[in-house]
This record gives sequence, structure tokens and C-alpha cells, in this order.
Amino acid sequence: MPSSNEIKAFIKGFYYSFPVQLFMLHLRRYQVFLIFWFILFSTVNGDFMSTFGADALFLSPEYLGEVNWLGMVIVGAATGIFCMSWNITTFILHSNQFKFLATTSKPFLKYCINNAIIPLTFIIFYIVKNVLFDIHSELLSAGRIMLLISGFLTGITITVIIAFLYFFRTEKSMMRTMEPVFRDPKAFAKQFGIGGKHFHEKGILRVEWFFNTSFKLKMPRNVSHYSQEFIDTVFKRHHFTAVISIIFAFLFLALLGMLMDKPFFIIPAAAAILLFFAILIAASGALAYWLKSWWFPVVLVIILVLNILFEKEIIDPRNKAYGINYTNRKERPVYNRDSIMQLCSIQQMEADKQHMIGILEKWKHKQTEEKPLLYIINVSGGGTRSATFTLNVMQQLDAMMQGNLMNKTFIINGASGGMLGAAYYRELFRLKQQGKSINLQDKRYTENISKDLLNALFSSFVTRDLFAPAQQFETEKFKYSKDRGYAFEEQFSRNTDRILDYPLKNIISDEAEAKVPLMFFNSTITRDGRKMMISTQPVSFMMRNWPDSASGISSEADAIDFAAMFRKQDPYDLRLLSILRINATFPYVLPNVWLPSTPIIDVMDAGMRDNFGQESSLRLLNVFKKWIKNNTGGVVFIQIRDRKSGEWEDGYEDPSIGGMFTKPVMTLQNNWMKMQDYYQDEMTEYGNNSFPFSFTKITFMYTPLPKQKGAALNFHLTQTEKLDIRRSLQSAENAASFKRITSLEQGSSKGVSGEMR
Repeated sequence: MPSSNEIKAFIKGFYYSFPVQLFMLHLRRYQVFLIFWFILFSTVNGDFMSTFGADALFLSPEYLGEVNWLGMVIVGAATGIFCMSWNITTFILHSNQFKFLATTSKPFLKYCINNAIIPLTFIIFYIVKNVLFDIHSELLSAGRIMLLISGFLTGITITVIIAFLYFFRTEKSMMRTMEPVFRDPKAFAKQFGIGGKHFHEKGILRVEWFFNTSFKLKMPRNVSHYSQEFIDTVFKRHHFTAVISIIFAFLFLALLGMLMDKPFFIIPAAAAILLFFAILIAASGALAYWLKSWWFPVVLVIILVLNILFEKEIIDPRNKAYGINYTNRKERPVYNRDSIMQLCSIQQMEADKQHMIGILEKWKHKQTEEKPLLYIINVSGGGTRSATFTLNVMQQLDAMMQGNLMNKTFIINGASGGMLGAAYYRELFRLKQQGKSINLQDKRYTENISKDLLNALFSSFVTRDLFAPAQQFETEKFKYSKDRGYAFEEQFSRNTDRILDYPLKNIISDEAEAKVPLMFFNSTITRDGRKMMISTQPVSFMMRNWPDSASGISSEADAIDFAAMFRKQDPYDLRLLSILRINATFPYVLPNVWLPSTPIIDVMDAGMRDNFGQESSLRLLNVFKKWIKNNTGGVVFIQIRDRKSGEWEDGYEDPSIGGMFTKPVMTLQNNWMKMQDYYQDEMTEYGNNSFPFSFTKITFMYTPLPKQKGAALNFHLTQTEKLDIRRSLQSAENAASFKRITSLEQGSSKGVSGEMR
């Protein structure tokens, strides 16, 4: 039984051990570096940004389209780089606190061994969470899981070995350089000031034990008799070596950015995030080490200089819409009330209305019934989960309607991810109409639309946006910078077999002849919240409610006809892939797109204004209500949404004291889509009461299984999420909606119309 003195001695020795003292030092100084570890731990644990599926990016990293051993090696290597960046940066910043290491061999290796509490805890925590995630979410076998974990550990091991071989080599070179000085006492005293100024021990760490390179406990050497010059020389040599390694890492990332047009160089999103964090730690450490207390003024000056260069358009990191003309500044349209109202004058609205009636007549001409049902499809935003659910619903609807869904649909409207799935399905239908051998019910199309998009996006953000921003690509006429917006388009194009890689002008005639449904691609203008509408056809009548001088109603324009406004900027040369991205520009994940107007405006996700497409569809029905009444058996208003309506169980609550301060902002964020639901349900009711034709609204909703976490709102899905989306089609609510479609089709063939429910 140990005595009380022995217990006290053990506790004292434990507390003053080098690992514990380093851990305490991190808590006391430069706490900003611990934020990175906090984000990583909370992300892997499923707390940080779990709604957007951030945990899945780390726990099921995809590489070359699948979760595989090589992808885990890359994530392991990135984890190793992050840990080494943490070690290098803190070693440089804290070296004056543990001067005894300067008198030992391999000081950096000893530092890493004793500084391993946080990195080792994270690695073990990650492995445990990864195993559980692979079992429950990816549905992998035990053998496959062990293979993936071995890949992760292999990546870490390779990185650590390369790093230490580099430091050992430079240390040997340093010792060879200093060996003549060590052998000559006079030269040593002359160079390092023996007998001169010695350092003071005040302020350095009190360390009684540390682990050596053999993982054995050892007492530190008394170094008070060494001169400050000697200690500084040893550490500065290691600091220089560390800085060189960081520079090489930067150059490697820049090279990776130049090569990432090839899928082989698109690393998993988790690896890109880890590399980004490693860079931030290294850059922050460098500023703190070299600039000391001057780091903040210097950073402020750099920001001011960059801001001036940006305002003068000397540097321009903003993302552009690929295909349109940004070069002709003299003919940029003016963005103000007068110019916008000219685009939607009564005369112009009437002319565009008659043009659209011509398309409606062509749509009716290809129907088999005298008064056919007019289908309108509205799809919601929601990333890849919405795209996948939308495509699943459209496939099943088309099968039930004997392949006539697209023929009977006049327009598809909506936002973000839902439009990705709808545009893909419409293009498959268009190609089939042209004679291509396509089975619209083929499940590989669902697999294509559900493929990962985040890896390319985050990889490009780290390797291109930050380190290789000068790369460009060329369309038919113009050059544009490659950034994460370009990477997103390219990855989506690869996922969908590049069938959507063409300019808007290529589909003008098919839409004008009603060979395929029209599509309105919306986005939100950040300047004033107006809607930017991209269509192959003139749509000035969609820019505002139809004025009625007799009743005194004359509303302002709340939407812009893109092609009309930018008619001198080659609007129909805009890439369809860019249009889809603009429609789905989720804040921060994808860059806002700026447009060549005066003043310049930029646009972002359509879901900010109308996440379900209903607002635009109802306005369209109101404009053409007389034609619809005289020529159709009514409207079937199909809504495909990636979330339940109502959602009583998902109310915003934050009982913490911090919630008192964050509630005003978080309430708006959490209730934004619900408020759109309330407003649009009211609009639908008003519309139904005023429409002179039969109006039937049918809703398909993605609803996860009870007690199961739903698919995340991002551009990445796990295997469980894909299965859950597929199962959701068979829910009681969706089964009833499919049944209603069948009843409507049977009633339409007998001349019976539906009614609003």
C-alpha cells in the first residue's frame, strides 16, 4: 500500500510531466489553435453542422466515387499533416518555454511524443466513431471496416514517417555544421558567449519528467549554464526547418489545384478540410511568431490593401456565370427602377404573354384529350437529398403514366437541389425523344444524381481558391477563373455523363415547340431580394403582378427577366451547368455569382426567396387562367419537397443562457422555410378560390423513417440515406399521392376533372 507521501509525489510528478504541462500550456496560451480541434471533435461526434451532414464527410469519405481504402489513406495522410502542422506551429511558438530540449538529440521528435495527448485522443475518437458509422450508416461488413481503418492508419503512418525523416536529415546536417564548433572550446565560447549572458529560468515550464524517443521517462537536464545564444541557435535551426516544410506543403497544395481537373486528384472533402485547417494553423502561427504584438496591425493593413485592389477591380476573386460577356463594360445594363420597369411595360408583358400562349397551344396540340390536364411540377431545394428524391418521384410518376409525364407537364419550377434532379430527368427524356437508347426507369440515373459533389467542391476551395486562383478555362468566347464553382459544375457534369454540358441556346427551340417542359431557373438577388429568372423564352409577365388601372393596382417588379436585362451580354450562351449552380448556390458552400450590370449585382440560392417554386407557378397560372379555363380540364399542381410540412416536432429551442443572445438570429434561420410554407399555402388558397378552372394540388414529401435521422441537407449522401430516400416513396402519404395521380389520369381519360383538396 503506497504511503501518502508517495501518492503526493506521484501526483506532483504527473502534474509536472512534460505532456501534462504542454497540455496546460495550450489551454493558457494561443487558445485559438484549440478551436480547430474543437471543430473536428464536434464534427466527428455529429454536433457541428450535423444538419448539413458534416459528420458523413469525415466518417464516410468518398474518393473516385466510392468509400475505399485509398480514400481513407488520403484522409489519414491529411490527418497526419494537420497533426504535424499543429506540432510544428506550437513547437515554434512555445520553444522558449522548454529550453532543455535544445540540449537533447531529436528535440522535435521528443516534443511530438510529449505533445500527443490531443492528437492521439482525436485519432482514437475518430476510429471509434468511424467504425460505428460504417456499421449503422454505410452498412459495411466487419472485414471492409477493418480494411478502411487500416487505410486511415496507413496514411497517418506514412505522413509521420516522411515528416520525421525530413527533420532527422536536417538535424544531422545541422550537427555536422556545428561539430567543429563543439570540438573547439574557444570557438564554442566565442560563438555562443560562454561566460557571458545566460538566460533566466523565470517563465519557462517546470518539467520533472518527459518521454524520450524510446518512450521511457527521463528527467530533463539542467541547462541553466548554457548561454541564451546557444539555445536560440539550436531552436532557430529547427524553426527554419519547420518553416521550409510548411512552404513545401503550400506548394504541394498549389500543384494539386493545378491538376485537379483529373478525378484522381480530387481528394475527399474531409482531407481538404483538414489540409485547410493545417494551413490556417501554420499561417496563424507564422504571424504570431514573426510579428509578435504587431500581427494585428499588419493583418489590418493587408486587408485594407486587398480591399482597395478589389474595389479598383485590379484583383477580382468573384465568381462569374460561365458563357456570358463580362468584357464590354460600356454596354452593361443599368440596374435601377426605371430600367427594370421598362422591361416589364404593359406592352412588353402582353407581347410575351401572346408568345407563351403560342407555346401552350403547341403543348395542347400534342395531347390526346380534347381538354387535357395541365401538369405543373414544383420541386424544392435541399441539396443532393432533394435531387435524389425528385428523380425517384419523377421516375415512378412516369412509369404510372405510361411514359407520358413529361409530355403532359407544361413547366417545371423550383429551387436548388430539386432542380438538379428535375433538369437531369428532363434531359434524359429529351435525348430519348431524339432517338437515343434510354430507359427512363433505369436505377443508374438515380445513382448518378445521388453521387457525391462535396469532395470536388471542398478540394477546389483549398487547392484552387486559396493557392492557385490564377488558373483559367475557356468557353467558346471568353476566359474564366477556375474555382469551387467550376469544380462543382465539372463534378456534376461527370456524375450525369455530361449530358447537361451545353449552352442555354441549345434548348430554345425544343422548349418553344413544347417538345419538352419549360423550366424557370430562379435565383435571389442579394442587393434587394428580387428574383432573377432565367428562361429560354421571354417572361416579362413574370416580373410583376399584372397591373389593373381600373382597380388602381400597379405593383413593383419583384423579379427580373435575365435574358431581357442582359440581352447585350450574350445571355443564351450561358452554360446550363452554370444556370443549375446559380439556382443552387447555397451560402458559403458555393460562391455567389456576380452579373455584369451597373451597379454590379450578385445572385445566390433560389431557396432564399422561394424554396418550393410555388410563388412563380401561381403567378404563371394567374396570367394564363383564361386560356387554361378554355383549353384544359384543369391544373394538376405537383409539389415534390424534401421536408415535411408543419414539422411541429422541429421547433427551435435553446434553453442555454447563450440562447438569449442568439435567438433573434437563429429564430429567423430555423423558421425561414416554415414561413415560406405559411405564406405560400395562403397564396395557394387565394389562387384556388380565384381560378376559373379545376385546381388539384398533390404533394410528395421525403419523410425519414420514425426515430431515424433524415438525410442531410448537403451535396453528399451515405448509403443509409440513399436507401431511406428510396423507402420514403412507399410512405403512406406518398402512396396516397401516387394513387390520386392514377385516379386523375383515369378520370381525365373519361372527361372528368379534379378539384382542389
